[in-house]
Amino acid sequence: MDHYDSQQTNDYMQPEEDWDRDMLLDPAWEKQQRKTFTAWCNSHLRKAGTQIENIEEDFRDGLKLMLLLEVISGERLAKPERGKMRVHKISNVNKALDFIASKGVKLVSIGAEEIVDGNAKMTLGMIWTIILRFAIQDISVEETSAKEGLLLWCQRKTAPYKNVNIQNFHISWKDGLGFCALIHRHRPELIDYGKLRKDDPLTNLNTAFDVAEKYLDIPKMLDAEDIVGTARPDEKAIMTYVSSFYHAFSGAQKAETAANRICKVLAVNQENEQLMEDYEKLASDLLEWIRRTIPWLENRAPENTMQAMQQKLEDFRDYRRLHKPPKVQEKCQLEINFNTLQTKLRLSNRPAFMPSEGRMVSDINNAWGCLEQAEKGYEEWLLNEIRRLERLDHLAEKFRQKASIHEAWTDGKEAMLQQKDYETATLSEIKALLKKHEAFESDLAAHQDRVEQIAAIAQELNELDYYDSPSVNARCQKICDQWDNLGALTQKRREALERTEKLLETIDQLYLEYAKRAAPFNNWMEGAMEDLQDTFIVHTIEEIQGLTTAHEQFKATLPDADKERLAILGIHNEVSKIVQTYHVNMAGTNPYTTITPQEINGKWDHVRQLVPRRDQALTEEHARQQHNERLRKQFGAQANVIGPWIQTKMEEIGRISIEMHGTLEDQLSHLRQYEKSIINYKPKIDQLEGDHQLIQEALIFDNKHTNYTMEHIRVGWEQLLTTIARTINEVENQILTRDAKGISQEQMNEFRASFNHFDRKKTGMMDTDDFRACLISMGYNMGEAEFARIMSIVDPNRLGVVTFQAFIDFMSRETADTDTADQVMASFKILAGDKNYITVDELRRELPPDQAEYCIARMAPYTGPDAVPGALDYMSFSTALYGESDL
Repeated sequence: MDHYDSQQTNDYMQPEEDWDRDMLLDPAWEKQQRKTFTAWCNSHLRKAGTQIENIEEDFRDGLKLMLLLEVISGERLAKPERGKMRVHKISNVNKALDFIASKGVKLVSIGAEEIVDGNAKMTLGMIWTIILRFAIQDISVEETSAKEGLLLWCQRKTAPYKNVNIQNFHISWKDGLGFCALIHRHRPELIDYGKLRKDDPLTNLNTAFDVAEKYLDIPKMLDAEDIVGTARPDEKAIMTYVSSFYHAFSGAQKAETAANRICKVLAVNQENEQLMEDYEKLASDLLEWIRRTIPWLENRAPENTMQAMQQKLEDFRDYRRLHKPPKVQEKCQLEINFNTLQTKLRLSNRPAFMPSEGRMVSDINNAWGCLEQAEKGYEEWLLNEIRRLERLDHLAEKFRQKASIHEAWTDGKEAMLQQKDYETATLSEIKALLKKHEAFESDLAAHQDRVEQIAAIAQELNELDYYDSPSVNARCQKICDQWDNLGALTQKRREALERTEKLLETIDQLYLEYAKRAAPFNNWMEGAMEDLQDTFIVHTIEEIQGLTTAHEQFKATLPDADKERLAILGIHNEVSKIVQTYHVNMAGTNPYTTITPQEINGKWDHVRQLVPRRDQALTEEHARQQHNERLRKQFGAQANVIGPWIQTKMEEIGRISIEMHGTLEDQLSHLRQYEKSIINYKPKIDQLEGDHQLIQEALIFDNKHTNYTMEHIRVGWEQLLTTIARTINEVENQILTRDAKGISQEQMNEFRASFNHFDRKKTGMMDTDDFRACLISMGYNMGEAEFARIMSIVDPNRLGVVTFQAFIDFMSRETADTDTADQVMASFKILAGDKNYITVDELRRELPPDQAEYCIARMAPYTGPDAVPGALDYMSFSTALYGESDL
């Protein structure tokens, strides 16, 4: 953006700065801006197949905002973030705002966070900034641009119309005639302007908006009622709407320049025809020169002297230096003229130029390619001929030198290869001879290149027509024949050396094979003897069965082991056979092992003797483990019955202590019958103890037939006896409490029902919260201090639970406390008389000691500075006993 554009941007953004500082927006203007800006955005977004419904909500994630900027600018923005998190939305909006700023627009008080948060004012301000930059800034009329240019355009277009006086972008448009005049000026067939009345703005506005939407593809951005019902319509909304009319009609101005183009087309056609004629002539001349030059370049008549070939080379250089460059320039100019002509024809919407047959650019290029190909071939031929003549003498001398060196090297080699020194050599000597022979073969292979070079040089001399080729060929043939003979003798000696080496290596390999197989077999026999003599300790039938199975598997391997023994002995016999057959002189014994065949046979016999002894030991242990298994099953069968029986009885006792069937005496009788049946079960426990003693004597430490141990059974039996005794004691205590407190059976049932109801975990005890809920359900209204006092009574050990016995004791005590309080209140009213208070001394003198002390203890917290010294008043006394709600 140049300086002028920047200044214009700052000028039309100045009102926006004032609007930002106000931080307020007229509700009517905001409504108009919402409609106008939304319609304007959708007019562009629909090109991308989408739209918005709520201007501040739909731009919050920045995706449609970036899409809008891409549509109206025709440029690609950075790739948007597709995440749903706030940071992704802020990133997208920042990309859009950065793009707007890159267009030279100064963003005032508009940040990504406000747009993401759905700030309506900031969103409308941002859209207005986009409209100014992309829809209004580029409007230019008579050296005025943006807002002033748009206003001047409206004034010029509506000047001939009566009752239209456009001075601004607010009240000048309220009557609707300005919109109708713009449409009629450009499309008079759409509106009958003469029938419009200034005093009917709604009709005028609706007519203009409907016609623009239907015929001009301008979306309806405002409602007529919004404009008419506002003292001053929103300037930004009107400017946005009017700019749409400007862009819709700006295309009509382009028709004015169409006539000028016709004259230009005719001049261009004449110029193009001249270019066509020039091309045809230049192409003909160039093709004729190529046709004459190619035969000269294709002449390959050889010369016998170096001087004659040098003259031909000089003539070719003159062609390259003097004759060809002007033609290269002509060809380049021809292509430039052709491309220029085709471009002009294409810009004039004329058919492409087609040269005469054989004079196309491609034809010229093909002919030029043939010329260059002939030129390249001619140059290569010249250079090859010169190199050939230079090379002949050099090759002849090189052949003589290499042949002499090779013949000196081959002297004596045939006699050396025919020696038979390997027949009396040992294995180490054979290997040394083989290495020496391999070194010779490497030397021979190295000389292979020299022989091939000699043959290649002779071949090249023949190809270059060397005058002394017969003598060269004879010497080369002799060298090749001798070389073939050396190769045959070398191969024959290698085969003899390898055959002797193989025989000696076979014996050495048999020794090694014997050692490799004898060592593990010897280790196996030693391990087998150790295992067969090893003692074993097992505790289960499975363990002895595993040992027996392993022993049987070991016995099953004995035949294969015997085969391995015979195979090892066979290797030793094979060595003896080879030594006798080929008369090999073998000094010493096997170098790889000290194990002899006699040692192998001795250990094998010992293994065979140990197998039956192991069989007998395993059979005896198997019988003992079978006896132990019977003991396990016998104990497991009884334990699996007694264990569940104890658990069932424990559960039944728990249900009896919770359920309320019959009187406490009935429950006590039922529990004692249970106790008797449990005691009668004791013989079975004793029998199980006897079985357990047998198991211990047999040193049996585990039993897979039951999960119960004797310790489990003992603990369960003791818990069962303790539980039934404790439950009977609880019922007896409940009977004592009932009789001592005078509690009826119905009250006991009621207490039991309440306790069971709030014993939510069914453990026979209530936790603190359940106990509080139980008291509330029974009518107790108490604070934290009172509840703490009650908990100190029912849970003196602070275990956090309340048993049924503690619950009954508390309830019976509270009932007695209520009766005592009623007696004390009645005594207080009689003794107080008209005074409405009673002294402590009078209370102790007139009331029984327990009632007097009870009353004094309950009243102490309620005495204060206004009370009568040494006396208790009625109000504080009543409040303490009954609470404030009963005063």
